[in-house]
Amino acid sequence: MQPMKQMATESNSSSVTEFILMGLTVQPELQLPLFVLFLFNYTATVLGNLSLMNLICLNTHLHTPMYFFIFNLSCIDFCYSFVCTPKMLMNFVLEKNTISFRGCMSQLFFFCFFVNSECYVLTAMAYDRYVAICQPLQYTTVMSPMMCYLLMFGSYLMGFAGAMVHTGFMIRLNFCDSNIINHYMCDIFPLLQLSCSSTYVNELVSSAVVGTIIILSSLIILVSYAMILFNIIHMSSGKGWSKALGTCGSHIITVSLFYGSGLLAYVKPSSAKTVGQGKLFSVFYTLVVPMLNPLIYSLRNKDVKVAVKKTMKRIIR
Repeated sequence: MQPMKQMATESNSSSVTEFILMGLTVQPELQLPLFVLFLFNYTATVLGNLSLMNLICLNTHLHTPMYFFIFNLSCIDFCYSFVCTPKMLMNFVLEKNTISFRGCMSQLFFFCFFVNSECYVLTAMAYDRYVAICQPLQYTTVMSPMMCYLLMFGSYLMGFAGAMVHTGFMIRLNFCDSNIINHYMCDIFPLLQLSCSSTYVNELVSSAVVGTIIILSSLIILVSYAMILFNIIHMSSGKGWSKALGTCGSHIITVSLFYGSGLLAYVKPSSAKTVGQGKLFSVFYTLVVPMLNPLIYSLRNKDVKVAVKKTMKRIIR
């Protein structure tokens, strides 16, 4: 009886050593056009975020709390682009795009880490705008370098904690037979669908962690902008209005794109027809938003334009 029990235990353990990523589409005629499109997206994301980070570092007039947060946002998007896009591009040129179990769990960890961290960085940016507009006289005191460093440290720490929870609970699951992930990356819910053990605890923990992040960050952002709006309404000068809206406009667009596409990707009815829609929306917030962020914070931004001119003059000399 003892050997039988041992065999049963071994059969229930995770026997999957690698996963196969199905990618964005299985239609052959779309592989090459999509490869070219996302290769351009990848190049633009890397160059755009790297350029913005260099501009902020090289120009002292951009060494302010707002641009410190923008630098961290660009740094996250820059690193984030290396997590999912290379494997996605490989899927367009290879017949079978495989990823090892450890590689899949690593990708899941860094994906969760950067997404969670970006949520908190955007939240810190909303608080920064609130202090700048509603408490301008105390701005330099409240948003001191130490305060900025603490906000970023807290953002990365909470992002790391959330990623550890997601990855830790995913590793404890068993993957027995099916190893085909209906996605272009190792995401939480596509992996849960493959597990041959109970995923109830994982779903509960994932909902709790994601729910906490969304509720906490959304609440702070909404309260910050409610206070900003209340302050703007009571401004007498038109210049005050335009200046306040100008400093908040880029952040509002970024938050809307990031949270909007993220919610559409995950908060949806559980049916087979919505799998493709989920992948489409996830493409938007994992690939498109990181590419757009440098443009959003550069276009119609006088400080960045001045920094570009100064940097170009240095290069020409």
